Amino acid sequence: MTTSHIRTGLADAELAVLAQAGDRSAFGELVRRHGPAVRGLLRRMGAQPSLADDVAQDAFLAAYERIAEFRGQGAFAGWVKRIAARLYIKRCKRQLRLAELGAADADTAMQTPGESAAGQRLDLDGALKLLSPAERLCVSLCCGAGFSHAELAEALKSPLGTVKSHVRRGLDKMKAHLTSEVPEGHPSVSVVSARGGHV
Repeated sequence: MTTSHIRTGLADAELAVLAQAGDRSAFGELVRRHGPAVRGLLRRMGAQPSLADDVAQDAFLAAYERIAEFRGQGAFAGWVKRIAARLYIKRCKRQLRLAELGAADADTAMQTPGESAAGQRLDLDGALKLLSPAERLCVSLCCGAGFSHAELAEALKSPLGTVKSHVRRGLDKMKAHLTSEVPEGHPSVSVVSARGGHV
């Protein structure tokens, strides 16, 4: 059995221990397993494909440099997603001045959702695109990267109430959009909230 086959049979925590001991192939297996999910999260946060690739690569480089900090107390995927999300936030703050996130944006123009054919699959990514940039960022980080409202407020340097409002408005808009796409006789839609419940 080859080394690569052995690596694929190990759990993430075991691979992380090997990576901490300097085993690059073990870390490479972690990248192979979780790279698509990290890039997917960044896309849902609003990153274009090339930027999502760049930030994901930076996140895995940072994770490799900080692998000793990973103690296996949570999922490796969640840990590296949080690193990627923080890197993306930093880029957004530099490029888009998201430090002004606390400013009222309730009047941000919303794209008009297109009509969906009966039986069309529910499109979460499409629903996310209907949100304002602030709402999309907050919903993606709370629901996709596992940030609590307090952690997100700290990361964005934004008031806790503002973050909660962005998440609630974003989830409400997504629920309304997804519900409108459900054909007759289809089970009702529920959007998972940032606290793990349903709205």
